[in-house]
Amino acid sequence: MSRAPYRTIWNLAWPQLLMMLFHFLIGLADVWVAGYIDREVQASLGIISQSLFFLLVVAMAVANGAVAAISQSLGAGLIMRVKRYIGLCLILAAILGGIFLFAGLPLKNLILVALQIPLEMRPVTEYFLTVYLLLLPPYYMLLITNAIFRARKQVIYPLYSMILVTALNTVLDLGLGLGWFGMPNIGFKGLAWATFASVTAGAILNLTVLAKQGLLKPNSFAPWRWMKRATPYLFKVAWPSGLMQIVWHSGYMVLYAITASLPWNAVNALAGMAIGLRIEALLFLPAFAFNMTASILIGHYLGARQPEEARKFGFRILRIGLISITLFSIVVWQFIGPWVDLLTRDAAVAAQAVSYLKWNMIAIPFTLTSMILAGAFNGAGATMYNMFIMGAATWGLRLPLAYGLGHIIMKDAEGIWIAMLCSQIIQSSVLLYFFTFKNWQRFAMIKNRNGHNGH
Repeated sequence: MSRAPYRTIWNLAWPQLLMMLFHFLIGLADVWVAGYIDREVQASLGIISQSLFFLLVVAMAVANGAVAAISQSLGAGLIMRVKRYIGLCLILAAILGGIFLFAGLPLKNLILVALQIPLEMRPVTEYFLTVYLLLLPPYYMLLITNAIFRARKQVIYPLYSMILVTALNTVLDLGLGLGWFGMPNIGFKGLAWATFASVTAGAILNLTVLAKQGLLKPNSFAPWRWMKRATPYLFKVAWPSGLMQIVWHSGYMVLYAITASLPWNAVNALAGMAIGLRIEALLFLPAFAFNMTASILIGHYLGARQPEEARKFGFRILRIGLISITLFSIVVWQFIGPWVDLLTRDAAVAAQAVSYLKWNMIAIPFTLTSMILAGAFNGAGATMYNMFIMGAATWGLRLPLAYGLGHIIMKDAEGIWIAMLCSQIIQSSVLLYFFTFKNWQRFAMIKNRNGHNGH
């Protein structure tokens, strides 16, 4: 496989890049139809979509654990262990999705109070929240089955399921949300059920493929004794990964609060930041594809007991990512003015969006380095590094510096954007130092143990 390393990387990266693009289009269709209905619906959808992230953190953490455990087992040629880890991950998806659904429904009103929802938006937001809670079991299954396919290098199947989810979601958004295609027009309720139906269809498609591959047979579901021994490694990888997601995401929330509390032009700065994040998201799509590719390949090579080859692949992915996405960013920058103008007619908001993008485009090589190396550490099971390094960069540097520059020294939102750049430079440098000089390979599940036992 390492005879054509760049082809190996590309073959894994392009389906994941397309998958991320379809993921991006789902949100676009939801926001467009919601805005067409009315702004309360658009605002409610935005708030609940952000909240959904916190409800899915555990699924994403288990997905990272699944990629590390399954890819390493496959690299070691332990086929029976691969099957049993797949069975264990499916059981966890079903149990955890159910727990969050049944815990969330009675706490629904508490969640709405905590989110400070204005009274006029309350009925719409409550409806979205109820349907999104019902969505958790199929959503957990979709995320974890996608991770299982990625770990087995079958990256084309998550792409197929995301194409199905995107197509069905768009048709039902327009049909049920706006009454197109002769469907009943049920307004905002249609948006909620479109998401439910499309995600459920994606999860069913994935389970059908796994069944056809013979991975849902009784021998995929190990005895309790094996599960008790296998779960700690999943947990060891998953909990720092989940905690890092919470630390990172809550850091963004605080960054919003720092921007919103600026004594000057706070509304323009917030609106500019929202537009900047939308455009920047396009650049993050290929970065996420390289992040997931790094996880898969590092896991496989560590499983095959080739730690140096794992490190080399990390650097190769970093090289391809840095060159391609930096060139892409330079091209995107040429069109930044017209794109911003498409999203706002307000000159002051446009100026803030361009200012935000200027500093965050300069940060792209550093952001990309962070994302790819974080993916590499995920594949190795070294999620502890990601949690400590990224958590410290966010809370120890980015947020205090954003407040200091934005509120005290520069007295302008540009100070906040500069703080974001500074934290990315430090964070990526520390991650690169650890990847280059530290023994992160020791976090792998497969040590120098006898590999002939497939259990």
